[in-house]
Amino acid sequence: MEKFEYFKSQLDKKLHEKNMVTNLLAQAEEKTGVSRLYITLGAMAITALWLMIGYGAGLLCNMIGFGYPAYCSVKAIESTNKDDDTQWLMYWVVFATFSIVEFWTDILLSWFPFYWLGKCVFLVWCFIPVSWNGSHTIYYSVLRKFVLKHQTQVDAALNKAAQLADKIGEKASDAAGDHLISKFQ
Repeated sequence: MEKFEYFKSQLDKKLHEKNMVTNLLAQAEEKTGVSRLYITLGAMAITALWLMIGYGAGLLCNMIGFGYPAYCSVKAIESTNKDDDTQWLMYWVVFATFSIVEFWTDILLSWFPFYWLGKCVFLVWCFIPVSWNGSHTIYYSVLRKFVLKHQTQVDAALNKAAQLADKIGEKASDAAGDHLISKFQ
């Protein structure tokens, strides 16, 4: 119960910061007489319920996992601070990795009840602005170690692929040039 009260107080503090969303919440609070904290908690409960049983739960989940991070990524790119760029790059690396893993496990995972709610909670954990967020944890405990261990082999394979693409491009260009020359002779 103590943790819930702490969460509630932190959320209420965030809901009183000045931004577009909190301005809308202030207007809703003024018109309805209901605290913006309870409006937000109600919206979160409705979203969770929709993710559990609603039509289009996958779309809603993916919009949450993509929309807010994409907006924050654009803001990070436009800011002079580069720490936020790193934060959002880590999110997108984890998001892409999760998407690839999900592709191969989707047929199995889709049978789990409340899959979309679980996925949404995972994605929110990955982008929530705290030091222990999922992107930071997964990047440093799994992905970074894997990439650094295999970096030499991956770079060699990418170089071979680039060389092969160059050769194919040259052959295609030569063939197209020969075809054009023979056509005009």
